[in-house]
Amino acid sequence: MKKIISNLESRKKPDVLWADWPAPKAIKALTTTRVGGVSQGAYSSLNLADHVDDTLEHVTQNRQIISQSLNIQEPVWLKQVHGVQVVDAATALHHAEADAIFSNQNNQVCAVLTADCLPLLFCNQTASKVAAAHAGWRGLADGVIEQTVDSMQERPENIMVWLGPAIGAKCFEVGQDVYDTFVSQTAESALAFTKTDAEHYLADIYQLARLRLKHLGIDKVYGGGLCTYTDEERFYSFRKNKITGRMSSMIWISSE
Repeated sequence: MKKIISNLESRKKPDVLWADWPAPKAIKALTTTRVGGVSQGAYSSLNLADHVDDTLEHVTQNRQIISQSLNIQEPVWLKQVHGVQVVDAATALHHAEADAIFSNQNNQVCAVLTADCLPLLFCNQTASKVAAAHAGWRGLADGVIEQTVDSMQERPENIMVWLGPAIGAKCFEVGQDVYDTFVSQTAESALAFTKTDAEHYLADIYQLARLRLKHLGIDKVYGGGLCTYTDEERFYSFRKNKITGRMSSMIWISSE
């Protein structure tokens, strides 16, 4: 343990992207990048996922690097399954099977892992509630955003959302089944797809998320526009590399 702590103390701060949005001062929100950790090879270097065959010791060190650098308690790491389950950070166990997590307590970090899927960070305007959600296309279609908002028990007009790095609209190719799934739910979703041939489309996951938020009455939506697939220096991309690490998007209410 002394060796690990010594290594952590000697490292530079990891590279993170703080959310650029007009949230209350007490709200802290960010996405890690792949830069600033100890993982090697395909997982280089700040992989925070322990389910991708990276060396467990490296993942543990990377998580310590983040916690110590940001001066936060370790998040409850979820077992994400592209579903819609939402858990309370105050009672959830590590590796709880869920794709979203919420909190109304100070300094309790809500976090999700992604590498092309869309991370969404939520807060209310009084800085008393936060949530984080992991949304691939299945989770979006099945209602992970709606379930997360419901868990916050907050009026939609009081909710703000930041969209973290995800696969961009020019890179996310999907089949007819994905198009049909969304358009059958709301015809407006067709605006988020660009047909490339008889059976394929390019999908804008950011726009799909914004449409669902709009239908919930949430219009304070920020972020979006970053592409994990094309920005290989900063982000992991599962679709591009298959064997790769994961970034984490985190949000918490700071008591400082």
